[in-house]
Amino acid sequence: MAASLVSSLTVPLVSAVLGAAIALVFLAGYLSRKRAAIAHIPPTATAAAPDQPKHVRPSNQAQNKKGHLRAHHHAADKDAAKKHHHLDVNTLRGHTDSVTALAFSNDAGNLATVCADGAIRVFRIDDTSSKSFKILRINLPAGAHPTAVAFSEGSSSVVVAAQALLGSSLYMYADVSAPPTAENKQQGKLSPPEIKWSHPKIHGKESVLNVAAARATHGSGDGSTIIISCSEATDIKVWHGKSGKELGTVDTNQLKNNMADISPNGRFIAAAAFTADVKVWEIVYSKDGSAKEVNKVMQLKGHKSAVTCLCFAPNSEEVITASKDGSIRVWNINVRYHLDEDPKTLRVMPIPLHDSKGSVCQYDHMNVSPDGKILAVTSGSTLQWLCVETGTVLDTAEKAHEGDITGIAWAPRKIPNGGVPVFILGTAGVDKKVKLWSAPEVGST
Repeated sequence: MAASLVSSLTVPLVSAVLGAAIALVFLAGYLSRKRAAIAHIPPTATAAAPDQPKHVRPSNQAQNKKGHLRAHHHAADKDAAKKHHHLDVNTLRGHTDSVTALAFSNDAGNLATVCADGAIRVFRIDDTSSKSFKILRINLPAGAHPTAVAFSEGSSSVVVAAQALLGSSLYMYADVSAPPTAENKQQGKLSPPEIKWSHPKIHGKESVLNVAAARATHGSGDGSTIIISCSEATDIKVWHGKSGKELGTVDTNQLKNNMADISPNGRFIAAAAFTADVKVWEIVYSKDGSAKEVNKVMQLKGHKSAVTCLCFAPNSEEVITASKDGSIRVWNINVRYHLDEDPKTLRVMPIPLHDSKGSVCQYDHMNVSPDGKILAVTSGSTLQWLCVETGTVLDTAEKAHEGDITGIAWAPRKIPNGGVPVFILGTAGVDKKVKLWSAPEVGST
């Protein structure tokens, strides 16, 4: 029995001894490897900062961290450089939906925008390089979706076209540039302006494509602001900016309109429509300075396909048109039309913008700089500046907005940019942004 007891105790004892021996072998190997690793640390790694606390990382890790940060900033800089165009001056933010249109005041001190969120915003522009701008927000009546905007009576009033369920309405808000009241001065808020006049369903159920404004300075015009509203159907209406009185209606009879414009002196109206011909009307003023009638006076013939957009030159004597036929035409309309003298084509230039397949792009918007030298045009999200005289591309900003550009407007006079007066172009987009761009040098080409 004793022999069996010894036998039963021997097996576990031997197993325990063998396990301990194996564990000691592994422990010895681990310690020897650790000593070897410690022995191979370069002396400079520990001697570089002997007084550093234990939580400070070794210098090689610090270098790796700095290298990673540099690479990160470099990538960010590259991304910023890729997105930033050298003519891009500033971005006006704060819109919560697509910006549908914009307009500068006559003194270039205010910029009005309308947004699909149902609000008008008036930005005070003292210097385009400012980090922040004073903003007046005006909420339109419930259910109204603004599509177009123009200034009336200088910089004090805005006229807005807004689409609702039953059709488009026209609203005129006065005193949009009023100084802050004493009550709201500390908050920097402006007193809310009032609707001075409004007209419902101005074009039936049709939407307003654009509005344009000009001062009646031609002939016996009294200098008051004349507004035109262009519907997506075929009619264009003429309004007195201050009183809201309807002065006349013209019809293009061209299936549908693309847009319309009024000459800077308030004399002519031109419409881009479904056909290749551009019709021009004249506003006739009576001796007392008021608008008397609107008559069709000429037709611009020469394009082979629909005209997508047009604009008047600052001298009110030339019209620039862009067509689906791939050409830009400059017309002289300062002719004796009453003697059956036809308008003259001054220049025909090819549209210089092509898509990835090589096809000519069509322009959506165009506007001429106040000095008459630069034509700003857009196609989708691309913005171009062309020389009016030659059609040469002065500069191009691809993906100027993250989505289609919905409107463009030149400030009517130079605005300080970092204290230096420059011509400024404003653009609006579906990306909820309004961007300000400085004009390129015409002589650079």
